[in-house]
Amino acid sequence: MLHIALFRVVGGHGSLKMRKVERIFTPIIFFVLLIIGKAEIYIVTIEGEPVMSYIGGVRGFEATAVESDEKLDVTSDLVTSYSHHLELKHDTLLETLFDQGTYKKLYSYKHLINGFAVHISPEQADTLRQAPGVKSVDKDWKVRKLTTHTPQFLGLPTGVWPMGGGFDRAGEDIVIGFVDSGIFPHHPSFANHNTRPYGPLPKYRGKCEVDSDTKKSFCNGKIVGAQHFAEAAIAAGAFNPSVDFASPMDGDGHGSHTAAIAAGNNGIPVRVHGYEFGKASGMAPRARIAVYKALYRLFGGFVADVVAAIEQAVHDGVDILNLSVGPNSPPATTRTTFLNPFDATLLSAVKAGVFVAQAAGNGGPSAKSLVSYSPWIVSVAAAVDDRRYKNHLTLGNGKILAGLGLSPATSLNQKYTLVAANDVVLDSSVMKFSPTDCQRPEVLNKNMVKGNILLCGYSFNFVIGTASVKKVAETARSLGAIGFVLAVENVSPGTKFDPVPTGMPGILITDVSKSMELIDYYKASTSRDWTGRVKSFKAMGTIGEGLEPILHKSAPIVALFSARGPNIKDYSFRDADLLKPDILAPGSLIWASWSPNGTDEVNYLGENFAMISGTSMAAPHISGIAALVKQKHPHWSPAAIKSALMTTSNTLDRAEKPILAEQYSGSESLMFVPATPFDYGSGHVNPRAALDPGLIFDAGYEDYLGFLCTTPGINYHELLNYTHRPCNYTLGHPYNLNSPSITVSHLVRTQTVTRTVTNVNQEETYTITARMAPAIAIETSPPAMTLRPGASHRFTVTLTVRSLTGTYSFGEVLLKGSRGHKVRMPVVAMGYDR
Repeated sequence: MLHIALFRVVGGHGSLKMRKVERIFTPIIFFVLLIIGKAEIYIVTIEGEPVMSYIGGVRGFEATAVESDEKLDVTSDLVTSYSHHLELKHDTLLETLFDQGTYKKLYSYKHLINGFAVHISPEQADTLRQAPGVKSVDKDWKVRKLTTHTPQFLGLPTGVWPMGGGFDRAGEDIVIGFVDSGIFPHHPSFANHNTRPYGPLPKYRGKCEVDSDTKKSFCNGKIVGAQHFAEAAIAAGAFNPSVDFASPMDGDGHGSHTAAIAAGNNGIPVRVHGYEFGKASGMAPRARIAVYKALYRLFGGFVADVVAAIEQAVHDGVDILNLSVGPNSPPATTRTTFLNPFDATLLSAVKAGVFVAQAAGNGGPSAKSLVSYSPWIVSVAAAVDDRRYKNHLTLGNGKILAGLGLSPATSLNQKYTLVAANDVVLDSSVMKFSPTDCQRPEVLNKNMVKGNILLCGYSFNFVIGTASVKKVAETARSLGAIGFVLAVENVSPGTKFDPVPTGMPGILITDVSKSMELIDYYKASTSRDWTGRVKSFKAMGTIGEGLEPILHKSAPIVALFSARGPNIKDYSFRDADLLKPDILAPGSLIWASWSPNGTDEVNYLGENFAMISGTSMAAPHISGIAALVKQKHPHWSPAAIKSALMTTSNTLDRAEKPILAEQYSGSESLMFVPATPFDYGSGHVNPRAALDPGLIFDAGYEDYLGFLCTTPGINYHELLNYTHRPCNYTLGHPYNLNSPSITVSHLVRTQTVTRTVTNVNQEETYTITARMAPAIAIETSPPAMTLRPGASHRFTVTLTVRSLTGTYSFGEVLLKGSRGHKVRMPVVAMGYDR
């Protein structure tokens, strides 16, 4: 109505005059609509199959669908013609329903799903929902961002890279796509001048944007594609070009970090503050990098942009897709976790033969904290590896206090005076600046600090990110201090302390009781006058050497922050018959490339490398290792690669003891408990074994549709909307999906589960055994089977409730081959009486 009224005021019926007026008023109209109607971004799907699954039926357009795991030829006339047809339908629908200028189409989705993203008012969204041919209208939701030593920890240099011709061929011609915050293309981890020249890659068709500042392409042979997606972010008013960069340039650091973990060059010196912390390498150092920037520093990203990025990546021909990204919470607009525009897009990507690794989420250690749900992708949990950085502070009374400090030591055999920041403030008026944080050198007395160790307090400002250890070091340095100590007097629940490189002696005392010992010693050693002013500083201390890591045998350990299962099938948080996470990989304190433009981690501002933690770091470990498997077995499906990784993983640590998981005790202090499949999935990745798994559990698009069709409570119309296929599958139950794990969330009396294995090696005889917690009996049939190369064989696993415990029981099925292969599959079940 507003649109019409404006034109009536202007008057004029001539078409030329009308178009001129429209050009003037359209931006104004849309802006007014944004204010009045509170326009939102919606992802809309419509009738008609996308390119990936179109089997014909539209007059004048031949079928474009591919078989499961088959690559799509997007350059063919058939695909180009049908894609244009779909986009025309999207535009026609919007033009028919709404006046020009009252909406903005952001993207057309044509290859993996059929629909579009549009910026409209909620009232217009309701109109769309009622329109013929519209299948779903989902309000967009936000997503967020969820290494030097790990190649050695995983055995890549000696056990894996030589099998592919050495590090300089590891991942050759495999393209890994990164939907992330972009890349810093000038980093040595992505350079091509110190490597064998990269040849052309005809199978990849990605574009390379040009840096607006340097006028140079973001691509260099190592980086083969670089594009950015921000239409939804711009429409939502969240995009700021000055910090977010309207290009693939990484304004955060996260994207450069994940790309380097998976595919960064080998042997790159990690130098921070003049000290070398080792040499960095990606898991597949010869793999190519394709950048699809859809995440941004302050707000994360929007699903509409992420879906557009995934569509483009599959269109361009990536082999592997790394998603260190997940929803802030389960999207409320869809009932089923597996059925929404995001997961449906990933299903089509897998159908196109793309292996997808996604970070499981950082909501641990709470149960059901996962943000990665679907069976067609690999959900990756994060482990603490064997490397720990520790330091210590020795007090003048001889007490030694443990702490964290990635720093050099103070001079040997020399003690230094400890001076507390709140005792050297210039005047009382500066107390409003929280001087104990040591963030503002101008409020402290330089003459009293110089030559001493500055004692600071760890406040809540550090937790929320307005204070940083980096700034403490800068303050101490500018005041002429020998070093600094940061004492933690109280800990907020969930606070995570990571060592930070400082370039000068410095230590963080994280244990509150140790901090209190330090403070008590300082108070007792410091004499004051009747006003409380210090007369003499007598507390002394020395800071130890914290630059060298200590290697532990109790590794890997599931990191505290790593999201946990059980997996959920809907937003009532009901359990799914599908194990998540799938696998565990290093994700704690990972050194890798950083963007000096990056502002995501305040402690690494301006640096070329950063050591950070998250399942975001674990996912690219799996992406890179998957590239090595893909290189050796180029025709394997995504499910086959996933199976190889999962069935060969380890459930024992380096000391041959069961893997532990970090967990909170009742007092929010850290403790270690035996890990379960809800913590680590199948176990910790074993790259060497994954290259030769013996058997695989294969699955394709039809199998995943069968899983969806048999999941109780799933909406049939919603399913048809996203898959364009009726439910005529004979899977029986979702737990019969041919996955490398078994989960029965509601086991009543006895259930028999089926699996089919395929031999990917020489002829071999396998014996099948199983074990399970006492509450549930487990039997397998047959007891043994012999498979020729390429042959498949079906077997069953029967689970029977023995006693009701109200908790899940865990076990495993083990297939042991006569040639030495071991194929292990986790089993998870909870018994009910009805």
